[in-house]
Amino acid sequence: MSFIETMPPDEASGEVLEMYQRQQSAWGYVPNYALAFSHRPEVLARWGRLLAEIRRPMSDRCFELVTFVAAIELRNTACSLAHGKRLTEFFSEEEICGIAAGTFSASVTGAEQAMMRFARQVARDASRITPDDVGELKAHGYTDAEIFDIAATAAGRAFFTKLLDSLGVEPDASFMKIDKSFREPLTVGRPVASKSGSDHH
Repeated sequence: MSFIETMPPDEASGEVLEMYQRQQSAWGYVPNYALAFSHRPEVLARWGRLLAEIRRPMSDRCFELVTFVAAIELRNTACSLAHGKRLTEFFSEEEICGIAAGTFSASVTGAEQAMMRFARQVARDASRITPDDVGELKAHGYTDAEIFDIAATAAGRAFFTKLLDSLGVEPDASFMKIDKSFREPLTVGRPVASKSGSDHH
């Protein structure tokens, strides 16, 4: 499940148990990423609050597009699958696989394409972003505050994915329920776990 020892749900108490109970309530199970935070449950709580504040001014569609392409660029399977699924509210599975590959259907606006190019560059190498890259976003009507939101969303995804991938956290086995034709193109990093995190202990 991961490269570090984590606290099994049936042995948890105090803040860790409370964290697991919140995750169980949200997902119907305790995700592998939550197990990894068993040493520092307060970090997951603060990350949750930061993420909520980052996404607050954004539309769901923009937030999910930026998060999805950042996850693809960061090669994190769990986030690409989770946010790919959420994008099915706005796009077909075929369109989402196209977005992952960098090809866009007519339902993706030019402004959204510019936004995703910028987000992918943030995830890939933010030091190479130029004033022209920001200027392209402004040419599509994005305000300075909205550009901050895009950058914050992509940068925040880097924190979450790099932390979990560095600890060897596997994408949850529940992702195997996703149809293979959609799951495989979005499996961009670690493969999906063959069994749930609690079964590894």
